[in-house]
Amino acid sequence: MDAIEAIRRLKYRYLRALDLKDWALFADTLTEDVTADYGDRLSFTNRTDLVAQMSESLPASIITVHQCHHPEIDIDGDTATGIWYLSDTVIFTETRQILTGAAFYADRYRRGTDGEWRISRTGYTRTYEAMQSLDDTPTWQLLAHR
Repeated sequence: MDAIEAIRRLKYRYLRALDLKDWALFADTLTEDVTADYGDRLSFTNRTDLVAQMSESLPASIITVHQCHHPEIDIDGDTATGIWYLSDTVIFTETRQILTGAAFYADRYRRGTDGEWRISRTGYTRTYEAMQSLDDTPTWQLLAHR
């Protein structure tokens, strides 16, 4: 598999692990010294803190859907950079609210001694974020939920 395809699969795995709340898989997509900035609210300087915060702040009652597309990936030996377009939805089932948004991720990747690519830096800049009460949409029902 070429490096660009491996990095695409890495980013998709990162998003899948986040949405499925598979914290072991999520952690494995990151280098130990990963840095992350998710807007003005969340920033991290290591994998342990990042995974702990995500696992604590995303209980089963919060449903997330993260989709990234339109990647622009550049490889330089065992490092790479990537820009991705993010579209996301977060459903807060307990408070009946829904957040929708879009952003541009800016990532750095590093190939480890095991040959696997991992995210060494990630973060995004929001293009918009909106919150709506689902009570404003009285017919909205959650019909299935993991």
